[in-house]
Amino acid sequence: MSLHPALQPYADAWSHSIEAISELVQPLPEADWNRRTPCPGWSVRDVVSHVIGLDSEMYGDPRPIHTLPRDLFHVTNDHQRYMEMQVDVRRHHTAPEMTSELELMIIRRNRQLRNESRDPGTKVRGPLGTELTLEESMRRHAFDVWAHEQDLRTALGRPGNLDSPGAHVARDVLLDELPRVVADLAQAPRSSAVVVDVHGPVEFLRTVRVDIQGRGTLETAPALGPAAALTLDWETYVRLACGRVTVESVTDRVKTEGDQDLAAAILRHFAVTP
Repeated sequence: MSLHPALQPYADAWSHSIEAISELVQPLPEADWNRRTPCPGWSVRDVVSHVIGLDSEMYGDPRPIHTLPRDLFHVTNDHQRYMEMQVDVRRHHTAPEMTSELELMIIRRNRQLRNESRDPGTKVRGPLGTELTLEESMRRHAFDVWAHEQDLRTALGRPGNLDSPGAHVARDVLLDELPRVVADLAQAPRSSAVVVDVHGPVEFLRTVRVDIQGRGTLETAPALGPAAALTLDWETYVRLACGRVTVESVTDRVKTEGDQDLAAAILRHFAVTP
């Protein structure tokens, strides 16, 4: 294996999630491909199309030349338009066409990863022409595919893998966004601290400290007398952070203490995925 050790966890997480997706959709009858998922506007077929499209672009395939219909209510910005292209182009594909393309893509990408010898810091092209490192690209991709595996599990009533390798990548990706949520978006007071306590298959307690300049940093040490504290389960944390549920729909699963206005502002800005 020529893959750099820093990249191996992301390759493993991707492989675990993509195989799980394949197992979930392989036996589905045609009707189940139209089931609604927690992703706004997307069916099971759409989510699988998106995953195929992501891996197709990481493999190096050209993007499809396709004109989107004008009546897609869930597509409201350039990022969503970019992502919708790979989805809409497959909207009329049958179940066998979808599973065949998914299987072929898994084979091609596994072969590509086996031969990947580039340094983690190598610059690669991301969505909408952005540039990021190979390591960040693979990390983001492992997170995306795991999150979409969870979307499919929710749609199909097949819960699982909330503590898989992809779940731990997702934890780190989402925690990286927490200081921005607390300090920048929710405008937590300067020289204050906010504690987030998560329980379930993936457990952690993190403190966001806001300094005198208003910058937020993430710490593992608990804060004494935080301005606000949030306690919730891992699945609810993921669904909120990925914008899959509204705050109002999960109030019974989130416990808040301290400054209630601040806690409400944090929850209002909790969704961090585009």
